[in-house]
Amino acid sequence: MTTGTVLVMTEFPSGFFERADESPDSEFYAVERFVNHLDDGAITAVTELYDELGVQGDVLDLCSSWVSHFGTTPEHLVAMGMNVDELDANPAASEYLIHDLNVDPTLPFPDGSFDAVTCCASVDYLTRPVEVFAEVGRVLRPGGPFVVTFSNRCFLTKVIRGWLGTDDRGRCTIVAVYFDAAGRFREPVVQLRNAESAGDPLYAVWAVRRASSS
Repeated sequence: MTTGTVLVMTEFPSGFFERADESPDSEFYAVERFVNHLDDGAITAVTELYDELGVQGDVLDLCSSWVSHFGTTPEHLVAMGMNVDELDANPAASEYLIHDLNVDPTLPFPDGSFDAVTCCASVDYLTRPVEVFAEVGRVLRPGGPFVVTFSNRCFLTKVIRGWLGTDDRGRCTIVAVYFDAAGRFREPVVQLRNAESAGDPLYAVWAVRRASSS
């Protein structure tokens, strides 16, 4: 799947960002889960995409865990997530930060801090995604990519209802709309990265930071 055209949403339907489990995410993620949320083929597809796009330099990995799926470790990787034990075990991380984006979508970094930002297998859990995407655009350097990857696995009770209410193509459109609504990115690229795989599909939506937010 590759497309340069997405549906335009001026607003999201009522209840779109609600979840079956609205208890604090800090409670849900308090217990460490040292598991992969993608199969080996999908992980390889993530790694190949990062290599293809040259995701290096100063990199922020949003909603990170104990592994960040880089083939070549970035020079400086900041892993931001919810579980301290998982983040502390991430061998690629130069530093890590506990931060709940659903409570506070503000990223605690100066403008233009990063060459690239990644988010793997987690965009479906964001309840304030447009604010998060706008913040990513702020902390990215012009021309830097924000790379969002996901499959069809999830914690069902913590995924937003809008995500569960559509198919894979619709989910790609949702992420592309987040980029558009954030107002800081060029037109997003949408791809199924492993179309020949019999395992987990790996979808990727990415866009680069515009030279200005105007």
